[in-house]
Amino acid sequence: MDSQKISERLRGACIGIAGAGGLGSNAAVALARAGVGCLLIVDFDRVEVSNLSRQYYFLEQVGKYKVEALKENIERAVNGCRIIALNRRLEPGKMAEPFREVDIVIEALDKAKYKARLIEEVLVNLPDTPIIAASGVGGIGGTERIRLHRSGNLYLVEDAEAGLSCDANVMLGPRVGLFAHYQAALAVEILLGGKEGTK
Repeated sequence: MDSQKISERLRGACIGIAGAGGLGSNAAVALARAGVGCLLIVDFDRVEVSNLSRQYYFLEQVGKYKVEALKENIERAVNGCRIIALNRRLEPGKMAEPFREVDIVIEALDKAKYKARLIEEVLVNLPDTPIIAASGVGGIGGTERIRLHRSGNLYLVEDAEAGLSCDANVMLGPRVGLFAHYQAALAVEILLGGKEGTK
């Protein structure tokens, strides 16, 4: 596939991102820079000073809603990426609803129970839509343990020995970014026909 066809396919795609924290904010920027034409980002939280060590925000954005701040940052970085910023909490039982029209969902939530619920609801309600999740993001070391596990349309980027990300005591920017960029790179690969493509 030549570069023109790659650009056209990415420009015509829409990726949904559930969560705009360390995983979601970094994955969103990477996808926009790669040329993905549309990002639908869902989060309800505001930027805090403690977020800045690992999330794609700036000091002057502290206090802003994350989806609005992230939209600003992406629009400053690239042209041609449409950002749909939904400032809302994903409610159990309705978690898949915002993502009905996207090509791929990236799971970027903090709490294990919500991560699991989102995955379940997307797989059940959107059976043709791949979902890329992450687990074991926290901690130090073990970069070589990060692996991709696939089960149908679920792609799990995981360090199985690190524990669940919501329980980890240490969240360092380089490691969080590594997981986020793994998710983004995998999404691009799926869009371009790798991993058996998308719906």
